[in-house]
Amino acid sequence: MSTNLPKNEASFSRRKFLKLGIIGALVTTLAGSTARAGSYTIPKPQNVLTPDQALARLKSGNLRYINGTMKRHDFISEREPLALGQNPFAGVLSCADSRIAPEFAFDTARGDLFVVRVAGNFLEKDGLASFEFAVAVLGTPLIVVLGHESCGAVDSTIKAVQDGAVFPGHIPSLVRSLKPAVIQAEKMQGNLLVNSTRENVILNVEKLKKASPILSKAVESGKLKIVGAVYNLSNGKVEWVK
Repeated sequence: MSTNLPKNEASFSRRKFLKLGIIGALVTTLAGSTARAGSYTIPKPQNVLTPDQALARLKSGNLRYINGTMKRHDFISEREPLALGQNPFAGVLSCADSRIAPEFAFDTARGDLFVVRVAGNFLEKDGLASFEFAVAVLGTPLIVVLGHESCGAVDSTIKAVQDGAVFPGHIPSLVRSLKPAVIQAEKMQGNLLVNSTRENVILNVEKLKKASPILSKAVESGKLKIVGAVYNLSNGKVEWVK
């Protein structure tokens, strides 16, 4: 049978074939990851939780952290099972601020939290992809957007919006991402930095909830809960926002 095609059609066919091959390989990889997750003993069975159970566990951990009664975590015995895989019970979108450490704030150990950090704790493409992996492949049932008081990124955005401050390098990209929260907070009474921080958390919770096709579907099915919180630097308390 003759397979001669015009040059442009042959080129298109090759591109289509390669594209389908790449998509197939990706699906196989993800399916394999899921299969492997079920083929060995889950590294941390205690992390297999419902969204509400996961949230309750974070709240209990934060209370221990506030009171200085944190658990003694056995990192040595966890190394071998965690070398085989992971099943974190919560994901956290956190600020990159050095004073914020979600693992400490919630009194958790290795393998418990899937953390994405960026100054200003806002959602961007790579962060979204990371959380999609956590939910679709690792089975993470909860995502927390964690802001904090006295956030420098939010404060800089306020200065840019109100005073026209200009920042060097790539810092303006942070400002652009945080600007919607500041503009929304300007309509409110009270401290602008506090309100902007809170609004930024709320806006990013909504972005995560609506992120299709993976996260939005998981939320609708009840397999995933997405909430917001603000960390208090002075006492370590996490205030749950949404």
